[in-house]
Amino acid sequence: MSLVNIGGQQVLLLREGTERTQGRNAQQNNIAAAKVIAEAIRSALGPKGLDKMLVDSFGDVVITNDGATILKEMEIQHPAAKFVVELAKVQDDEVGDGTTTVVIIAGELLKQAEELLSQDVHASIIVDGYRKATSHALDHLDKMAIKVDITDRSMLKESVRTSMGSKVIAGHSEYLANLVIDAALQVTVDEDNKKVCDIDNVKVEKKKGESIKETELIKGIILDKSVVHSGMPKKIENARIMLIDAAIEVTKTEFDAKINITSPDQMKSFLDQEQQMIEDMVDKIIATGANVILSQKGIDDLAQHFLAKKGVIAVRRIKKSDMEKLSMATGAKLVTRIEGVDKSDLGQAGVVEERKIGDDDFIFVEGCPNPKSVSILIRGGSDLIVDEAERSIHDALCVIRNIIQDGLVVPGGGAPEIYLSRKLKVYANTLAGREQLAVEKFAEALEIIPRTLAENAGLDPIDALVALRAAHDKGSDTAGVNLETGKPTDMVKLKIFEPVSVARQAISSASEAAQMILRIDDIIAAKSTGGMPGGMPGGMPGGMPGGMPGMDDF
Repeated sequence: MSLVNIGGQQVLLLREGTERTQGRNAQQNNIAAAKVIAEAIRSALGPKGLDKMLVDSFGDVVITNDGATILKEMEIQHPAAKFVVELAKVQDDEVGDGTTTVVIIAGELLKQAEELLSQDVHASIIVDGYRKATSHALDHLDKMAIKVDITDRSMLKESVRTSMGSKVIAGHSEYLANLVIDAALQVTVDEDNKKVCDIDNVKVEKKKGESIKETELIKGIILDKSVVHSGMPKKIENARIMLIDAAIEVTKTEFDAKINITSPDQMKSFLDQEQQMIEDMVDKIIATGANVILSQKGIDDLAQHFLAKKGVIAVRRIKKSDMEKLSMATGAKLVTRIEGVDKSDLGQAGVVEERKIGDDDFIFVEGCPNPKSVSILIRGGSDLIVDEAERSIHDALCVIRNIIQDGLVVPGGGAPEIYLSRKLKVYANTLAGREQLAVEKFAEALEIIPRTLAENAGLDPIDALVALRAAHDKGSDTAGVNLETGKPTDMVKLKIFEPVSVARQAISSASEAAQMILRIDDIIAAKSTGGMPGGMPGGMPGGMPGGMPGMDDF
């Protein structure tokens, strides 16, 4: 309401049309919205999870089970639900995996908190309990972690296969895991006695056609470009590469000038001089021994002609990010002035070749001596498969990066969540007051992960959860849900692992999100100024909703 009663008088406090929801209603409203989002993607969790088909307003289709992608494509209206969507994005940006997990845990934490709110437990007490539970859980998660030697390739492979197990490309996980590990290890460097793996140095190109088995790792860079002149060779072996961040053309003056030409001889002299300037540029480049020119800027038609006569490959208008990757791959220095080029500026590659893939031309710069930037060329039967393969490979690269930099993993299959839940229930008994209830609810919320894994595999979730609790009570701390048999199994023996950083980020982010939403007891929504007459903003005339079914209730 925009009218507020102050001292017996009604005062217009908010703009006309503003809606205000307070107290328990506001909390229930926000919790309900977050629960809808969690339920929407819950069936996508785990190796037996199902995919979502998302169709946008233009009719474009995305098929995926990646949590961050699903939520990004959904047109969410509710502000609390948008906050949960942001949660998945942060998880993806920070650790690259566990986006579905973090949303499910956040939704369950709020569901458990709702039960306490209905018992008149104050939101501040629940928040304090959740905060203590989070700290205690993260301490025990570190104690559960297993140290990994990054030279142990088998451990890296099992972690990657665990990540890929829930994806469309799961059937090719053995082949792709080796490819991803090779790429990540190739770009890993030592900085301050620490291993640093920047996966931005792994360039991913995708092209539909062939099958996923044709996906390949290029120890160099792929450019979605073609050579600038038809007279240039299509392939050069033992390439000596020059990277130029300068135009190979006559530069225009920065001020307006007029040249008065009164005879044909003067015109010829002017053109000859321009030609000579370009030829001098080309001669300076060729004098260094370069036989491949890769330019971030333009190359004049005349310069192209001279370079073609010299048997040089030239490519122009290359993105700055690709130029940086080329420098890391070939060892070439980025030259900004042609006048100062030198032999020492050149990089090397085994071969530079223009190849046609499908209908498009690509430049392959490969066979580099020790590239610190590499490329993965993804193939697949359709654009949808290629796009999902790209998302899966990105997640797998993030998993490898996290393990290389942290050197720690935990068992998968819901084992960490059950282990932490058990520890939290013991911890709750040491607390006095109502915070104990909040810690117990936090412990129960973590069990949503193994329960959902079992449910998505067609198992009885209650039976699986009871058996898992019993196994942990007997001391099997690494027992998780075996999705084939439904029985508790040692995840270490099954070789199912995930980086500890993924689990840590998921628990801490989900807890922070739940705490923030629980602290809201007043929603003030200004009147919308957009939208079409007679309908919802962004919706159809007549009020047809533009979002998810049921979202209009929130």
